[in-house]
Amino acid sequence: MKLSKRSIYIIIVIVLTIAVDQISKVIVREHITLRTEVNPGERIPLIGDAFVMMNVENTGAFLGMGSELNETLRIILLLVLPIFVLGFVLRYVFKDKSLDNWSLFAFASIIGGGIANVFDRIAFGKVTDFLFIDLGGVFRTGIFNLADLSVTTGMIILLVMSFKKKKKTTS
Repeated sequence: MKLSKRSIYIIIVIVLTIAVDQISKVIVREHITLRTEVNPGERIPLIGDAFVMMNVENTGAFLGMGSELNETLRIILLLVLPIFVLGFVLRYVFKDKSLDNWSLFAFASIIGGGIANVFDRIAFGKVTDFLFIDLGGVFRTGIFNLADLSVTTGMIILLVMSFKKKKKTTS
């Protein structure tokens, strides 16, 4: 079976997203002291106090949501459901030939980021988060990782593309 350029593009984006995320997490786990309730861990300023690296283990989803759920619910909501959704989106991306390159990139980034975080949950029982942005109270994030950034970037691209398509159809 010969893969099309489009399929190769999708696979490359997904694989690169997973690889960059997993490599960054290995580096963080090996070189930055883990932050726990009893140990504040290291805070490495990248751009003053506005952009900081640290090592946090997240047993929940985005911003720790779901970490207080019982084990069965956590497995269903943070492993089983995401695997089904990622599989469905992956199938959609390969089947829908009408998607433009930006949408392909966005979906592939979301899939790659999702797979990377699901892998962490399967391999380690938690996800390593390490980036934090605080722009003096104007804008502040939770602690996140590159997989989260890929998913968020993909969602933003899809939103922008959706608005552009709506604008074209209404004018």
